[in-house]
Amino acid sequence: MNEILILGAGKSTPVLIHYLAEKVKAEGWNLTVADLELTSAQRWCKDHKHVKAIGLDLGDNEKRRKWIKKANVVVSMLPPSMHGLVSQDCLDLDTHFFSASYTDKSIKEKEDEIQEKGLFFLNECGLDPGLDHMSAMKIIHREQSSGHHISLFKSFCGGLLAPGHRGGNPWNYKFTWNPRNVVLAGRGVSTFIRNGYLKFIPYHMLFKRKESVEFPGLGTYEAYPNRDSLSYRSVYGLDNIPTILRGTLRNRGFCKAWDVLVMLGLTDDSIELDLPKGFSPLMLTNSFLPYDPSRSPQEKIKQLIPDIDEETFAKLDWLGLFKSGKLDKRKGSPAEILLSLLEKKWHMEPEDRDMVLMQHQFIVEQGDKTKKILSDLVVLGDDQIKTAMAKTVGYPLGAAVYLFMKGKFKSRGLLLPTLKEIYQPILMELANYGIEFKEREEPA
Repeated sequence: MNEILILGAGKSTPVLIHYLAEKVKAEGWNLTVADLELTSAQRWCKDHKHVKAIGLDLGDNEKRRKWIKKANVVVSMLPPSMHGLVSQDCLDLDTHFFSASYTDKSIKEKEDEIQEKGLFFLNECGLDPGLDHMSAMKIIHREQSSGHHISLFKSFCGGLLAPGHRGGNPWNYKFTWNPRNVVLAGRGVSTFIRNGYLKFIPYHMLFKRKESVEFPGLGTYEAYPNRDSLSYRSVYGLDNIPTILRGTLRNRGFCKAWDVLVMLGLTDDSIELDLPKGFSPLMLTNSFLPYDPSRSPQEKIKQLIPDIDEETFAKLDWLGLFKSGKLDKRKGSPAEILLSLLEKKWHMEPEDRDMVLMQHQFIVEQGDKTKKILSDLVVLGDDQIKTAMAKTVGYPLGAAVYLFMKGKFKSRGLLLPTLKEIYQPILMELANYGIEFKEREEPA
């Protein structure tokens, strides 16, 4: 029997489950969805009577290994910290392993054994990482095989609100994925290379160093650099490229306002606060500003940041940072306390729809000619279950599992979807579900 086991039934899994449920029904395979909470697994399986939902505590070694041994393929939708445990079971029990997460260090250490056993371990096959790899490699391989030289590669991705769903929110932003990751995004030092010169941007300067990215029909967005762009030179076979940069997309004005939160210290995650009972958001903001009882926090901010504009102030005020009500969370890092405020303001309402944007930019040299290639992806969410984020994670991962089960991939080992054998059929399958990049050329 062909058995597929999905571990984890959180908000990012419904599209994956629905996709694979349709495939296993057509192929006569079996699909089991396991979660710590049986009701979570049942929620996404109730419309698919042929799909089995089970409750599974991963701390129960015997039961966990029993289900993994039964499967041909395990798809881990668990937190990244749990991939090491599951992947070790898969290695011990000769079960193939798939995830949308970055390749865990503990998995990387097993690379030789995975290869020796002839197993297929595929990571980074979601949105970012995932679709970014596949769509970029399609162009890179095509241009390189034509003898062309790529001198610039930039890639930008963002999860945003769909047009028309701003809803009075001056940030034009809500949480469409892991809120904590949004608050802590960019921490550390961002590294990239531009025109042959290495560039490093520390966190406190990151949101000042943004660039504009244009999407036809949608307008202009701003992007700040991701933490690590340099390692992608080897991943994409562009070791000697003079310019490579990966970044995160936001709506215009977001970075300027977020930069104020960074400068104040409200995104700091290195210290633990234990604030007195009755502490307000206004008091929290004021605690990060100079002592001056004659001035309001707003006046102090203007004194520290003379060029701050009213639009930015409106964003801060809308978050409630100048309100006198009680904080819901008083213990934790400044970033955790800020997150508790943001989760109330930036949560998705039932009528909200999200959007995923991705754009690749290439400068390609063809002898004495130079061209600029742009490749755009725009995916809109259908509702609060079939979101753009869920679609762009679930469909690529589901397609990879389906195509593997159909025998389309001959390679074995610890892999990324950067091989033509893997990305080409996945991209073709995704086009059937509205996930398709539009390519265009401009003068360089």
